[in-house]
Amino acid sequence: MIKAGIIGATGYAGGELVRLLLGHKNVEIKWYGSRSYIDKKYADVYQNMFQIVEDTCLDDNMEALADQVDVIFTATPQGFCASMVNEEILSKAKIIDLSADFRIKDVKTYEKWYKIQHKSPQFLGEAVYGLCEINREQVKKARLVANPGCYTTCSILTCYPLVKEGIIDPDTLIIDAKSGTSGAGRGAKIDNLFCEVNENMKAYGVASHRHTPEIEEQLGYAAGKELVLNFTPHLVPMNRGILATAYASLAKDVDYDTVKAVYDKYYEKEKFVRVLEKDQYPQTKWVEGSNYVDINFKIDPRTKRIIMMGAIDNLVKGAAGQAVQNMNLMFGEEETEGLNLVPMFP
Repeated sequence: MIKAGIIGATGYAGGELVRLLLGHKNVEIKWYGSRSYIDKKYADVYQNMFQIVEDTCLDDNMEALADQVDVIFTATPQGFCASMVNEEILSKAKIIDLSADFRIKDVKTYEKWYKIQHKSPQFLGEAVYGLCEINREQVKKARLVANPGCYTTCSILTCYPLVKEGIIDPDTLIIDAKSGTSGAGRGAKIDNLFCEVNENMKAYGVASHRHTPEIEEQLGYAAGKELVLNFTPHLVPMNRGILATAYASLAKDVDYDTVKAVYDKYYEKEKFVRVLEKDQYPQTKWVEGSNYVDINFKIDPRTKRIIMMGAIDNLVKGAAGQAVQNMNLMFGEEETEGLNLVPMFP
C-alpha cells in the first residue's frame, strides 16, 4: 500500500484528492493536513465524508509527515511547498505539489508573476512538470512533481499537437478560457459570493493571469522557441469545469483529415484525452467529475485560422485527478487506477 499524506486537505482540490484516493485500491491516507481545522474531525469539515473518514485534521508539519508516508500532496497556496521542502524530506517521501512553486523553471519569472520570493530554487531543475500525456517518462523517475494548473492543463493539451507539429503559427495564438468558481478555491472572497457570481460572467486577470507564463513555457518547449501569447480567463456561474477556446493562424495549408491525424498521433492511445468526432465540440458537462479532457477543432478557411477547443473538470484533471495520475506513474501503479470515473450527468 502507498501511504499518502495531504497538506491542504480541506480545500476544494484537497477534498477532491481525498475522494479520489479513497477509491484507490493501493493507497492509504495517513495524514489529513489542514492548518485551519487542526484537531477537528475531517467529516465535520466535509459532511459528505460522514462515516467514511474518521480521522482528525492534523497540522502542516511536512518533516513529521515525511516520516510516516511515501508521498506528500501539497494542495496549498503558492509559496508553502517551496518554503518547506528540503533534501531530507525528499529523501524520505515523494512530493506532488499542486501549487505553482515548481512549475516555472525561471525564478525571476515566477517571482514576477506570483509576487513572492521563491524559497527553494535549488529544486527547480529537478522538478518535473506533471502533465502526464507529455512528460510521462520523466514523471516515472521523479521525486518532486509540479502538478500543472487547471487552465494550463486544458490549454496546453488542446494546443500542444498543433504547436509541436508546426501546423499553427504559435506567435498568433490567443487562448480564451472560462472556469467554474471552484477554481478560485474555498477561501471566502467577496467576488465569489453567490450574489456576485450568479447570473454574471466576467473576464479577470486580463493580460496578467498567473497561468500565462506556465502556458507560454510549456508550449514554447513544443515550438522550440520562446512564446508570448494572449490568455484571458473568465469566471462563469457554475461549480466545476473549464472550457478553453484557442485561435491561431495556420502555418500550413491543411484539411480536416490532416489535423485530425495529428491529434490522433498524440492522443489516440491516451486514456484520458478524447478527441471528439467531427463538428462535435467540447462541453464541460461531458467531463464533469471525471479525469477526461475532451478536445476538438474547426478550420476556418475564410480567415486561414483554426479554432481549438478543450474541456476539463478543473478539480479532477485540472488538479486532484492529475495528481493521482502522477502518483500512479511515480509508484509504478496502473496509470488509470482510482481514476476510472464516468463523467456525471446532469
